[in-house]
Amino acid sequence: MIKKVERWEKEKTAAKATQVAFSVSEDVQIAVREEALHHHLTPSDQIRRILGLPYSGKPVRPRLTVSLHEDDFALLAEQFDLPPSDHLAIKKKAAEAIIEYVKHKRTSTTGEDNTK
Repeated sequence: MIKKVERWEKEKTAAKATQVAFSVSEDVQIAVREEALHHHLTPSDQIRRILGLPYSGKPVRPRLTVSLHEDDFALLAEQFDLPPSDHLAIKKKAAEAIIEYVKHKRTSTTGEDNTK
């Protein structure tokens, strides 16, 4: 029960935080994101690191995200020859397509494939 109380206190503290957006050049945004990726941090944690603020430093889960609407699922279903309602199968095929894209891109630029 104590852990739940501790978690609630952390969530309450997080809820009091104010999100700040920085209007900086595209070059600066890219540099921060690349360095965050290199250090296995989120861009937010990288900014905190740059500013000398505490940050979690926990490794970022290795996943990519995208928001898909029902129209997107319908287009992908047609592309992958799947039923539009089978979101899980569409997600799996989309992941395979992304992996193949990266394999092709790496092979065409380096001549070797280092993709898992």
